[in-house]
Amino acid sequence: MSLPYAEPYKIKMVEQIYRSTQEEREKWIKEADYNLFNLKSEQVYIDLLTDSGTGSMSDKQWSAMMLGDESYAGASSYYKMKDAVKNILGFDYFLPTHQGRAAENVLFSAMINKGDVVPGNSHFDTTKGHIEFRKAKAIDCTIDEAFDTTLNYPFKGNLDLDKLEAVLKKYPKEKIPMIIVTITNNSSGGQPVSLQNMKDVKALADKYDIPVFYDSARFAENAYFIKIREEAYKHKKIKEIVKEMYKYADGMTMSSKKDAIVNMGGFIGMRSEELFKKASVYNIMFEGYITYGGMSGRDMNALAQGLDEGTEFEVLEARIKQVEYLGNKLMESGIPLQQPIGGHAVFVDAKRFLPQIKKEEYIAQTVAVELYIVGGIRGVEIGTILADRDPETRKNRYPELEFVRLAIPRRTYTNSHMDYVAAVCKKIFDNRHEAKHGMRILEEAPIMRHFTVKLEKIK
Repeated sequence: MSLPYAEPYKIKMVEQIYRSTQEEREKWIKEADYNLFNLKSEQVYIDLLTDSGTGSMSDKQWSAMMLGDESYAGASSYYKMKDAVKNILGFDYFLPTHQGRAAENVLFSAMINKGDVVPGNSHFDTTKGHIEFRKAKAIDCTIDEAFDTTLNYPFKGNLDLDKLEAVLKKYPKEKIPMIIVTITNNSSGGQPVSLQNMKDVKALADKYDIPVFYDSARFAENAYFIKIREEAYKHKKIKEIVKEMYKYADGMTMSSKKDAIVNMGGFIGMRSEELFKKASVYNIMFEGYITYGGMSGRDMNALAQGLDEGTEFEVLEARIKQVEYLGNKLMESGIPLQQPIGGHAVFVDAKRFLPQIKKEEYIAQTVAVELYIVGGIRGVEIGTILADRDPETRKNRYPELEFVRLAIPRRTYTNSHMDYVAAVCKKIFDNRHEAKHGMRILEEAPIMRHFTVKLEKIK
């Protein structure tokens, strides 16, 4: 008889969470202008807004924090982080930043100019925002399989090589500063990129002399899926797979708040000394000196330890199995999801969940708000609101995928919490035909509107 799976850790500290009433939540979400970002944390029962910076650090990470060197320049914590980046990812040059979007800001300031185009696989919101803020254009080259949520395809994060080459042929090399490969691909449902696809993208990039950069927030989860789903790597260790992955990248940005399991931190990895020197100027302007980059020494210590722990198979297995657990529970109730289940979150297919709601009425946001009202669960819309408006026409962009993302923080909730989330989702899904209308926008920012948008329910 095979034994049941159990997590490879035990709980040392707990935090009380408040179970509110539905009447309270209806009042709170209205006061928050139906924007889940505007809720206070104590108004949320189970917070699945993001897995970024919300995980639980290990005892070794907390111990490392106590040894943090807070010197302004040349701190020992910087060199611990530098060694971790070199040993695990293979980059000789790196700059610490306070988080992932800061890394994008510094790198893109050094590399992207007005009129440039940046091909990639479903650029995430901050990535696309930083590109468009510079009057450049992000071009999606994701494979078509990613947009069929019913299709169980193992590497839906892959770039379509024909789409990519069409971009490389259409535009002069001087207008393509980089190709971005997002691992895992968040916008398409936490879907991984195969190692074979990474090799093929790099070969194509070299043909046209274009550098390849990885958006690496969930690189370790991507490596896990390569081990599980790509036959050639099933006997490889996660760290070995990671080393192989980054052979095909010229640089990277990293939000360490995901796979390095810290509350704050990020960095840029580079092979080019020339780019390092150019980016260092912007790092000093925007973040801080090049040996701390907006981070405290204690956070750099925790990040270095987290990179090591986060690239161990049993840590990744426990984390991804919990996401699978919730996803399987939802599918048992008939709830439509992006399949296969991704690494960091379950992505509910809002178009199939509420097909009667018009796309102009923000379907995914409608589902997300209902999840909060009924069960106190805070998810996030990965759909039309996040897709923003076209910077030239100012019309809504309607993406093919309209998701409610339920992102699971690492080592934070138990499977009993996942059972509760599944029950709330089922209750809403069973009553889905009662929904007649969605939401309308009252006020929005000119870029990355989803963080601060104000909405109301359509009566």
